[in-house]
Amino acid sequence: GMSFLFITVQTCAGMLINAFIVAVHCIAWIKKKNLTSSEKILMFLGCSRFCLLCITWVHTFLSRIYPELFYVNTIPEILSVLLTFLISSNLWASACLCVFYCVKIANFRHVFFNYLKVNIDRIVPWLLLGSLFLSLLVCIPSYKMTHKMLCNYINATFLGSSWMLNVKADNVVLPFFFASGFGFSMAFVTLILSALLLLFSLWRHKRNMQTSSLKNLSVEAHVKAMKAIMYYFFTYSIYFTCLIFSMPYSAQSKNPLMFLCLVFQYAFPAVHSLILIFGNPQLEKILLRTLPWLPFSWAKGHSLPSSSPSPQK
Repeated sequence: GMSFLFITVQTCAGMLINAFIVAVHCIAWIKKKNLTSSEKILMFLGCSRFCLLCITWVHTFLSRIYPELFYVNTIPEILSVLLTFLISSNLWASACLCVFYCVKIANFRHVFFNYLKVNIDRIVPWLLLGSLFLSLLVCIPSYKMTHKMLCNYINATFLGSSWMLNVKADNVVLPFFFASGFGFSMAFVTLILSALLLLFSLWRHKRNMQTSSLKNLSVEAHVKAMKAIMYYFFTYSIYFTCLIFSMPYSAQSKNPLMFLCLVFQYAFPAVHSLILIFGNPQLEKILLRTLPWLPFSWAKGHSLPSSSPSPQK
């Protein structure tokens, strides 16, 4: 009914926003024959979110219109693996962006951190490949859980024992919940550590500047970056919380808590991508030029720092 229509509108908005990000960077790639590290991360993030919204909407649509398809062999496994892979890719891509912010802007004298700062452009592609690899690993328990659930359902149906089905379902779902939750939590912890390191760098730099009368632009860069990461942290925290809470209720489509979590999960890819667009002067300029009839003027003067911050001198 209205709830599905609301989710559909959210999905369309999120897909359009992320398609815009991908299209802009594809055009830039064709023109320049190359992309910067931040552009690679944003393009990867936009692709993963576009696909995530698409597959999630298809999953929701089929579960409402053709629920019998979820008892056909291979279909539940395919959808479950795709969803788990795309959710994990989305989480890790967001974490990679925060790591990139931290390495480019924060200032530490540790040898390892200096190595990261100098070689970040070569490391970013490997970070993205690592994100894909970790996401594939999370898919393994997802496939096994869905396959066992389907087999248990078929066996319990033939035996006419719903009690046996419920007992086996608990035994299958709990290991999957912990395995997937651990995989998703790794990305969340990565984001938290990046934000804390950047916050510590800002605090230490401001303390060192108290005795100096010179105005250092790196303080402003730190403040802008921290504002951006706090936006990311806030939206990311809501999304991660809803994702974890929705996992035990994934089979209860009519549960009010499940619907609320779904609303936030559908909204996150659109809201966070809008923050990224208005935080990147180039993307914001292209959007305002492409869609002059939309009331985006409120964002002017409130833009976040560019997603490709310059390193400290």
